[in-house]
Parts: sequence; structure tokens; C-alpha cells
Amino acid sequence: MSSVLKTSRYAGRLEFAPMNIRDVEEVVRIENDAYPFPWTRGNFLDSLANRYQAWVLREADERLAGYFLLMSAVDDVHLLNITVRPDLHGQGIGRYLLNKVCELAEAAGIYRVLLEVRPSNQHALAVYRHAGFQMIGIRKKYYPAAGSSREDAIVMRLTLKQGPA
Repeated sequence: MSSVLKTSRYAGRLEFAPMNIRDVEEVVRIENDAYPFPWTRGNFLDSLANRYQAWVLREADERLAGYFLLMSAVDDVHLLNITVRPDLHGQGIGRYLLNKVCELAEAAGIYRVLLEVRPSNQHALAVYRHAGFQMIGIRKKYYPAAGSSREDAIVMRLTLKQGPA
């Protein structure tokens, strides 16, 4: 996977760092801006307490550009949350975050990445498909939706090319 961004605006100006408790308030603000049903502060704190891999991506001015959280299992890495700050959509940052996810998986000797995505999130679906993720199933009524209804989740998997056969 290439780690090149669509625009040169960010070339050499983005830096990954492990997410820590000091990042959570800024992460929650972006999460609330990005989603109608965002993760809560408690979700992020629980993920950090459980030692899930959590990373932030910052611009040169220290503003948070995006983040992701991973849960490692025996055979795959489960991408729990990946978010790009809404005003940065379309800049290639989502793909840049996914590249880091894949690098971390490979470094751990894991060669499959699993995720769920809302069918209504067409932008994310396009990013995942472009990255090579394939649909492997549906989780019925997985996500909260408007009113008291629920939305299904599309389950997708990426098998990394560098993995064993």
C-alpha cells in the first residue's frame, strides 16, 4: 500500500503518535463533528484502558487530522474506529490512516484487517473498496439509527499481500 497522500499539501507535515488520555477531549470533539452517532468519551477511555492500539495523526500545527483504534485478535486486526476530521475529507488522509493500520498489522505478524461500516456511509465504503477491502458479511441491526431503529453493518476484510498463503 502506498502512503502517499492525494495532495502535496501534507507531504512530510503529518505525524503519527500513540493516542493518550490527553488526546481524548480533542478526539471526542472530532468524533461528535464527524458522526450522528459518535463514540463517547467513555468508549475512548475504555479502549485506552484495555490497551487497544490507538493512534492520532497530527498536522504540523499540532491540530488533530484523524485517528484510529485497533483491537488485535489471533488471526486479524479489528479496526474499531477510524476518523478523519470532516474538513479534511477528500485529501487522502483516510487512506493514509489505513496504511498505518496495515503497517501495524504486518509488524504484529497479522495479515488480515476486519471492520464494520454503515451501508449509509458511502464515502467510507468507497475508501475501503479502493483500499482492497471485500465485503464478507452483514451484522443485522448493528448500529443505532434515527429514532429507535437500527442500521445493519457491512463487515469487510482486507487480506494483506505480504501475508503468508
